[in-house]
Amino acid sequence: HTPFLHRISTGTVRLWRHRAVSKALPEASGGGSRRWYSAPSRTGVSAMEEILARVVAPLPSYETRDKSPPPPESTSLEFMNYYRGLEKEDKVDFLSKLSQECGVDHKTVSELATKLLDAQRRDQATILQAEDRLRYSLTPRYKQLFSHVSRVEGGVKFLVDLRADLLEILASKASENPHIRDLNGTLKSLLSKWFAVGLLRLERITWQSPCEILQKISQYEAVHPVRNWTDLKRRVGPYRRCYAFTHAAMPGEPLVVLHVACSGVCFFFPQSIVREFATLDAEEDINKITSAIFYSISSTQAGLQGVELGNYLIKRVVRELQSEFPHMAQFSSLSPIPGFCSWLQGLLSQCRKEGRGADLLSEQEWREVEQALDADAGTPPVDSLRKLIATGEWTRSEKLCLALEPVLMRLCAWYLYGEKRRGFALNPVANFHLQNGATMWRINWRADTSPRGVANSCGIMVNYRYFLNETSNNSVLYLQNKAVAASQQVLGLVSQFLKNSKL
Repeated sequence: HTPFLHRISTGTVRLWRHRAVSKALPEASGGGSRRWYSAPSRTGVSAMEEILARVVAPLPSYETRDKSPPPPESTSLEFMNYYRGLEKEDKVDFLSKLSQECGVDHKTVSELATKLLDAQRRDQATILQAEDRLRYSLTPRYKQLFSHVSRVEGGVKFLVDLRADLLEILASKASENPHIRDLNGTLKSLLSKWFAVGLLRLERITWQSPCEILQKISQYEAVHPVRNWTDLKRRVGPYRRCYAFTHAAMPGEPLVVLHVACSGVCFFFPQSIVREFATLDAEEDINKITSAIFYSISSTQAGLQGVELGNYLIKRVVRELQSEFPHMAQFSSLSPIPGFCSWLQGLLSQCRKEGRGADLLSEQEWREVEQALDADAGTPPVDSLRKLIATGEWTRSEKLCLALEPVLMRLCAWYLYGEKRRGFALNPVANFHLQNGATMWRINWRADTSPRGVANSCGIMVNYRYFLNETSNNSVLYLQNKAVAASQQVLGLVSQFLKNSKL
């Protein structure tokens, strides 16, 4: 995330705000004229407060909630143009004001909550109406603004980007305003409805797809960067499939992209898929295709974080592939393990601090690592190992690779299987596939030896296998009981970790 700009001086901030509010904005009453903002029109009222008062309408009364006419489209455009013209730091102030001053009327909510308690002795119809009034009063005023913005051209994309700003504010703690979190929750709820799976369109991307789409597919690729146009052509060519979800409100924008390799075998190394697999002029033999390998899935819109899209995309693609290839019965992913090296560095630092380096490896393994390291006398082996992991230098030594393979494989298995956040897998990719009902199938040593693969996961990758008759049950067991479906290979490595490590 790009850090928010620091305030250099009060005068600089005032200059930013003056530039933002002096932009030409559409006239609220329509027509071709424009209104210019160079200073607040009311004494003591900031430009931000002035525009919020104009574009955020009061919540209609309960009795007129379905009869109030929508505001003119120009009001939504004015809000969008004003926000786009703000500097990053001013967006924080503006969203804080929006969330706090245009949210729920807490006094009304309290009064209606009291009335609901008083109504408990009355008939059921009275109670239900009191509940409905209270429910309606909990609607933030800005929710109506968002709904109106979504109806203008480009409005949905604008709100997706606005939520990306909110997530950045929350992650960086740029604002201590507690109302920001409620604003984010309201917008996420709206986006979840607007991007429901029934409203999404599944598109297969081919070399004949519009150039704009192909370029975005290349730009958004987050797992295996596209090197050139030939590389992209190969990824949408024979024995490959590329699918994306799109939405009518965001034409030309792929929301989540899935790359698939179709073959008669399951791959354990990305090089076999990304670089060497199939030629551009190959003729597909559908009778030989029995396996589908999902080797990359990328979400393209930061503002849709937490809105379920990827799991539905995989399920839709499975149905598409089954209808196209009659002999296809095996579905699996070849997935990266982001965060493994960071977790491992933290673990090594903790062991070094607490003097428990011997708890991580057996004595024999430490001797083998020390011999392969050829480190300076007196250098703690834990420090040497931390340095090697950080630099990736160990991958250049076959001796070190052999010494570290059993160690890193069982540590990686434990990271995937045993490390949890609130009972679910700590690794986000593992959590995604396990929620979908996949089985943690095979951990692959030195599967991705690219610089990024070594830096993120020591070059290790993992297959998640989708047994279609088991995915529903696996998903329920994981979501309800936190149970992880895993193969004997994975469980064996976890058992080795528990046996060798005294953590």
